[in-house]
Amino acid sequence: MQMAGTGQPSSEASRTAMDQQRNLYSKKDTEMSAKKQMSSKELVEIGRKAPAFSMADQGENIHRLKDYLGQWVVLYFYPKDDTSGCTKEACQFRDARDKYRRRHAAVLGVSPDAAASHAKFAGKYKLPFTLLADVGAKTCTTYGVYQEKSMYGRKYMGVVRTTYLIDPRGKIARRWDKVKVDGHEREVLDAIDELRKKS
Repeated sequence: MQMAGTGQPSSEASRTAMDQQRNLYSKKDTEMSAKKQMSSKELVEIGRKAPAFSMADQGENIHRLKDYLGQWVVLYFYPKDDTSGCTKEACQFRDARDKYRRRHAAVLGVSPDAAASHAKFAGKYKLPFTLLADVGAKTCTTYGVYQEKSMYGRKYMGVVRTTYLIDPRGKIARRWDKVKVDGHEREVLDAIDELRKKS
């Protein structure tokens, strides 16, 4: 029988609370480790064949990379719909749509957002191009853009803004890492023009 005032029950409760906290941290570490492993694939190098994909767009229509053979593809990965940088980037591609069409280039935006989120985003800003829903980040992982990020000391997994230019044969022609939004649509157009002159 416990003696009153010994403090033993309180000590036992404290140990239990500490064990629970350690288990919680261990679980979080395990989850982060699993996510790191999932994101361990490297960025696709220039000259390599672009990895195949199959994703739904904002209208629930399925798009496959093989459907775009014979034309240039601007495959740009962005973190999240309707955030400041992603909105600015999308609107720049929107405003340059005629220039891309004249070059027979398809613009495809990719993020882990669901198709419904893409539909709302595209409707709000009148985006005339395809947004692909990579729910689960499978394609983002395959292309090496789903990485560990940090904000205010907190680490998490997310998409690093990256653009791939895929040539009409389905190979990676150019890649832009950690994209700076301002003027990005122009540098992609310039790259297409440069590569077309060489081909």
